[in-house]
Amino acid sequence: MKTNFSSSETNYTTINNWKIAYRQFGQGTPILFFNRFRGILDTWDPLFLDSLAVNYSIVLFDYPGIGDSEGELSANLEEVASIGIQLMDELSYESFHVAGWSYGGLVAQAALFLNKDRVKKGVFIGTNPPGNNEVPFEPSFFEHALKPTNDLEDETVIFFEPKSAASRAAAKASHERISKRLDRAKIPATQEQFQKYFGGSAYMKADAQQFREQYKTIENPVLVISSDHDNSFAVENWFPLLRNAPTMQHIIINDTGHGLQHQHPELVAGYMHLFLSK
Repeated sequence: MKTNFSSSETNYTTINNWKIAYRQFGQGTPILFFNRFRGILDTWDPLFLDSLAVNYSIVLFDYPGIGDSEGELSANLEEVASIGIQLMDELSYESFHVAGWSYGGLVAQAALFLNKDRVKKGVFIGTNPPGNNEVPFEPSFFEHALKPTNDLEDETVIFFEPKSAASRAAAKASHERISKRLDRAKIPATQEQFQKYFGGSAYMKADAQQFREQYKTIENPVLVISSDHDNSFAVENWFPLLRNAPTMQHIIINDTGHGLQHQHPELVAGYMHLFLSK
């Protein structure tokens, strides 16, 4: 198995009669990652993943109909989560951690709640809990995130804290790391694709399975990592749960935006390792 992101190869397996693209690298207990809105295999920051790959086997995949995967992205997040779980079946992993960022954090929560016997721990980055959340998206997110193609300035507004010089510098550094391998033509860019993601978010807001209520009784440890200023998934939306979620820990990183693990890749990886290794 390759040991880092830059040398990892894209592999394919068949799930639900679709060819699904995935990568696996690193060593140790596996972490199944669920990607963000418009995210593909190469939109993760390599430094963040490589920092984790020292101690964990990293498993990434493209959702159906996204990036290099065939099929169609479902608006039912339970179905999206099941693709990842079936991938772990294909890789012969009986137990593993799950992690997700943004939209992927919603999917990862569904994967956890539906597979409590197999998922050891969950890490949810820059995302919100299921159910109704009081603090809405800021207009700046939609103004930049829904453009067919995003440039560095768009990424700075979407994922970082544009008012901070340090965050802007981190945005440029992360952009350059990601660009070494990224084919931007593969990033979802159509309104039809966007609506699939929005449908998934609406599905989790409806919370028919009452995942939010299950935080009161779930035994699996959960780590939430948030920024102090996330223009899409506001940190404040977690606060009502904190006293009613006995296995949840919450870290808030100052002077950051939605993509905090890209601004502080080694720091966030370190927090994750501290949590996952205990």
